[in-house]
Amino acid sequence: MLGIASGFPWVLIGSALTAWLQEAGETRSTIGLFGVVFTMYSINMLWSPLVDTVRIPWLTQRLGQRRSWLVVCQLIIAAACFCLGSVDVTQQLWSVALLALIIAIASATQDIAIDAYRIESFSEHEARLQSAGAAMATAGWWTGYSGLGAIPFFIVGDSQWQWQDAYQVLAALTLLFVIRTLQMKEPLATQVRAHLVPPSTTNKAAWRAILINLVHWLKNHIYAPVAEFFQRSGWKVALSLLLFILLFKIGEAFLGKMSIVFYKEVGFSNEQIGFYSKLVTWWITIVFSILGSLVNLRAGIVKGLFIGGLAMAASNLLFAWIAVIGPKEYAYAIAVLIDGFTSAWSTVAFVAFISLLCNRAFTATQYALLASLGNLGRTLLSSYSGFVIDGLGGDWTLFFIITALMVLPSLLLLFCIRKTLYALEQAHYQKSQYDG
Repeated sequence: MLGIASGFPWVLIGSALTAWLQEAGETRSTIGLFGVVFTMYSINMLWSPLVDTVRIPWLTQRLGQRRSWLVVCQLIIAAACFCLGSVDVTQQLWSVALLALIIAIASATQDIAIDAYRIESFSEHEARLQSAGAAMATAGWWTGYSGLGAIPFFIVGDSQWQWQDAYQVLAALTLLFVIRTLQMKEPLATQVRAHLVPPSTTNKAAWRAILINLVHWLKNHIYAPVAEFFQRSGWKVALSLLLFILLFKIGEAFLGKMSIVFYKEVGFSNEQIGFYSKLVTWWITIVFSILGSLVNLRAGIVKGLFIGGLAMAASNLLFAWIAVIGPKEYAYAIAVLIDGFTSAWSTVAFVAFISLLCNRAFTATQYALLASLGNLGRTLLSSYSGFVIDGLGGDWTLFFIITALMVLPSLLLLFCIRKTLYALEQAHYQKSQYDG
């Protein structure tokens, strides 16, 4: 359920909002810029210590550290969603943007609490169950994003309901997460945790201690992992790796940001979008993530990235094909099926690749920083996808060809440093054989 609660807000500020803005007559450039709010998910590590240490007055004592943060975040999301259902996007665009930003911040903060709750729900001797918890969280996320994400498209559909009505329903669904959170038990690990209470403004010593702790935290959790990564890899290889992470899924992000706009402009209905882009993609992603992991296990992580990157680029050309032939449902089904497969495959390879780069002494921090770099690059750069299609005069065929070509620079970088990566992969393999 927490995984569903994590994926659901992406519908509120992503696909549903995109479709609503498109129907309201907003430009592609404006719709694309709304993607900037997703950067909150990339930088939420900056305020993650607050979720660990700050007590929420009245609530923490009754619910515990994790559940109190979850309830507050979910209530904020529900309230902002309800407000979205009360505005006129054509007259109050800045209000819509502010509410979307509020949802993004609350949702990104909720993700911190959810990850902490999941990890602390298992004791040390139940460490093997962490993988099962992660699998359930992933399946839940896609259920919230794709499964529940189909609801607003079916609500609007051909009925008399408007997008404002759909957002009222979505707000009510968010309140169900609050009810479920109140029914859960607080993990024992957080019940004995030492908490920080915000000091009074007159207590200078307390504020000084907080500042010192912040500097110490930044040094140990940001500077040290970054410095170790560059020292271990060398500046040339390290920069190539970071640039690869930044660029690898840019084309997919450009396509994803404009996909709903494209579907509606080419002539697909809300019901078709809800069925294929949400319900079908939901199951395709879960199934092919497992199959993709098996293929990458056989081929190796580096080869898996090459294969996944080329397949991902080729799948983008299917959308160029749809732009040529028009709203043919069979073409839509083929494109969604193949794109879901290649996207899941490349994502599995990409996550494994980032994991391969992490030093065991800084696993969590280095993984979070590298993943955040990839997410931040995709969200910021893809926000300009609307400007690109507008600059092309609405030529969707050329746009999708360009998104297919966007993966080539990252694969060229990967080819240049392949020997280093093969050696690293082989070293990990030999160590795992020895440990086994």
